[in-house]
Amino acid sequence: MIFGAFFKALGQTGDPRFRKVLFLGIGLTIALLVTVYAGFLWLLQASVGDEAVIPLIGEVTWLDDLLSWSSILVMMILSVFLMVPVASAITSMFLDEVAQAVEDRHYPHLPDATKIPLGEAIKDTINFLGILIAANTVALIIYVIPIFTPFSLFIFWGLNGFLLGMEYFTLAAMRRVGRLGAKDLRRKHRMTIWAAGTLMAIPLSLPLVNLVIPILGAATFTHIFHGLTGGRR
Repeated sequence: MIFGAFFKALGQTGDPRFRKVLFLGIGLTIALLVTVYAGFLWLLQASVGDEAVIPLIGEVTWLDDLLSWSSILVMMILSVFLMVPVASAITSMFLDEVAQAVEDRHYPHLPDATKIPLGEAIKDTINFLGILIAANTVALIIYVIPIFTPFSLFIFWGLNGFLLGMEYFTLAAMRRVGRLGAKDLRRKHRMTIWAAGTLMAIPLSLPLVNLVIPILGAATFTHIFHGLTGGRR
């Protein structure tokens, strides 16, 4: 069911509404990465001046360095660490439109879903980002413990797969069964949701690919919700 849901989502990337959200999400993600990276360079420049000599690299001209291919590579590496919280934010903001596009195509017999109020969606996003950041901060400490270091990537996937699966499924289910109903379904099918979330978390480790996964994840968990409930809600 998980792979079927993912391939259905993948097959809908040609949907105009789906592509609109996809490109908007990519644009916001790139804008965030550029802003964070430019802010980092600005702070570094303010600390050491317009030019600096770095061992093994030599003299660095900040404007040229910002526009260089090496800086783009650093941005891509930086995206690996930023994409998990960014994925959550983008998914929360645009889930209704993604889910509606999925349901219009695959579940046209369903009645209209209840839209999540914007204020409630923003509150949920902020709360989840806090949990996500706190959990990954603790995980960073675990990664450097020698006994866990060889398994750090799997810990990253498992942890974020659990958190993302919980968030994606809850947001998808709330549209149809409300918050309490979503929590009940999540408890009942937690292993399936965790497995699907982990499959979403693995590509989030890949620069560029991770720009597409959040929107596909929202669509995938919409299919998973309907698969678990028989497409009747």
